[in-house]
Amino acid sequence: MEILEKLFGTEARVKMLRLFLFNPEHAYGAEDIMNRAKVTGKEVKDQLAVFQKIGLIKSKQVTQEVAKKKGKKIVIKKRRVQGWFLDDSFPYLLALKNLLITVSMKTHEDIAKHFGPVGKIRAVIVSGIFIQDWESRVDLLIVADNLKPAALERAVKSLEAEIGKEIRYAAFETPDFQYRLGIYDKLIRDILDFPHRKVVDKIGIVH
Repeated sequence: MEILEKLFGTEARVKMLRLFLFNPEHAYGAEDIMNRAKVTGKEVKDQLAVFQKIGLIKSKQVTQEVAKKKGKKIVIKKRRVQGWFLDDSFPYLLALKNLLITVSMKTHEDIAKHFGPVGKIRAVIVSGIFIQDWESRVDLLIVADNLKPAALERAVKSLEAEIGKEIRYAAFETPDFQYRLGIYDKLIRDILDFPHRKVVDKIGIVH
């Protein structure tokens, strides 16, 4: 993050750049940006002004859900607020995306180590965001013996917080994966039939 802060000025700007660049299909209200990027209201206001000035984002009305407590019940209400979304005509989108990923991303080997606590790792395959393939449907495949769901969820959320994007992943116990591989399961083929990299392969995956 330190290198990016020096390049882009502030940590808040880096966080908000990631939010918009890595989630181009979403529009966010100011409160949503604060919660997701972990920045202050003033930082949101300042950075939105910069992003709009250079043509990186556009604004529109969005529906936002607000949780309010009434007695012992939580009531969800919807309201219309000003929102902002990525302008896909901005000329340097791909360059910015790749720069943010390249500078801040763990190495593929570090990603494999990151998931060490989730079970006895048998295979780790990276694709999508981890190889700068923005059209991929899946970013990460984990195969393990004695897979620990809670540890897996913690590892995924930790990595998502680090890179600023929701990770599209699949995780399987080894026998389940081998069965799916044998019947040409669509999800498995969506990974193996498109650009990817095997970081760990103790199974001998043939595709």
